Amino acid sequence: MLDKNGIAKRIAKEVKDGYYVNLGIGIPTLVANFVRDDISVEFQSENGVLGMGPFPFEGDEDPDIINAGKQTITTLPGASFFDSATSFAMIRGKHVHLTILGAMEVSENGDIANWKIPGKMVKGMGGAMDLVASAENIIVAMMHTNRDGESKLLKRCTLPLTGVGCVKKIVTNLAVLEVTEDGFKLLERAPGVSVDVIVKATEGKLIVEGEIPEMNI
Repeated sequence: MLDKNGIAKRIAKEVKDGYYVNLGIGIPTLVANFVRDDISVEFQSENGVLGMGPFPFEGDEDPDIINAGKQTITTLPGASFFDSATSFAMIRGKHVHLTILGAMEVSENGDIANWKIPGKMVKGMGGAMDLVASAENIIVAMMHTNRDGESKLLKRCTLPLTGVGCVKKIVTNLAVLEVTEDGFKLLERAPGVSVDVIVKATEGKLIVEGEIPEMNI
């Protein structure tokens, strides 16, 4: 199965030349490290950055240059900084081609829960609310199961929802899945992971058609 970097590396294959891409907190921020060198991509962060690059090497960090998750980042030549009002105007105006988010749960119809665990203090769902309401292409990066081995790909989400019916594709440590009208469609399996393992780890309806190829990352 994949680790967090492996998930990010696989998702990087979904990024196309000329895309404007928003990276959510967590695993999605790693995607910038794996985008091909021969394509031009603009990474946007809702705190007001366009043109993010890979994470800085140790010792090269600038505490004034951060992403929405307050992690230090690098910027590429031509990068720009602006206020959050302008940033959210870009998001709400559908000027972002691809949004990559983490999640605690995803339902078989594409609902996403990624902002609150009951009983824990949170500041709110932040920019995720605008992203899931406006984005037309959302890929979720997540672990297939929680720490107790319970599925996070469910028939219905149990945690408070961030968005309804908005997720298009999911990349986990076990598989790549597409959200369809009939449930999760299995597209690829992680290296060394069998279809049976994925079936057992998925609570929601899983569609398996023919021979499922192994991921090429």
